[in-house]
Amino acid sequence: MSQSSTIAMAHWRRLDLDGTDRCTLSRVDHGWMLTGQAVWRDNGEVSLSYVVRCDKDWYTLSADVAGVFAGQPVALRLARTPQGWTLNESLQPDTAMCTDVDLSFTPATNLLPLRRLTFKNATPVPVNAAWLVPELDQIKRLDQTYTRLDDCTFTYASANFTARLDTHPSGFVTHYSGLWDGWVDV
Repeated sequence: MSQSSTIAMAHWRRLDLDGTDRCTLSRVDHGWMLTGQAVWRDNGEVSLSYVVRCDKDWYTLSADVAGVFAGQPVALRLARTPQGWTLNESLQPDTAMCTDVDLSFTPATNLLPLRRLTFKNATPVPVNAAWLVPELDQIKRLDQTYTRLDDCTFTYASANFTARLDTHPSGFVTHYSGLWDGWVDV
């Protein structure tokens, strides 16, 4: 029988659109799990549930996304294999070296590298993420960096994008400049 214990729950509101997201971090038998629900309006209502599974060292193993997007049902299975990431069992190119999954529609997955990485001073730490693109139809490699500014503040950067991340001690983002604002219950 599987055991889990809730560590923290994050709540966010979108700053760029009308929307919310709520995510629970749980410790499970062999690692960690994020479960959440993101809802927003963008040419119609979008409602996506997600589950992300990590091993005990915060390496992402798989993710599921289900719901309604652009008026269509969504049922996605993302899985890390030795050859790379698969999307509904279809191998995605150039993803073999991707450690983390990045679900483009939620700040929840920023928690994964923030919990796993070791930060020294203000030195950027590179991450290769398996990025589920906003259209939800493919996974691409997204090179990212996280730079620790202080105990709870980081800079996130990827190609042509930079944001300040304020975080809770749990690792959840509480403010993602221009995109998300929220709080964490423990």
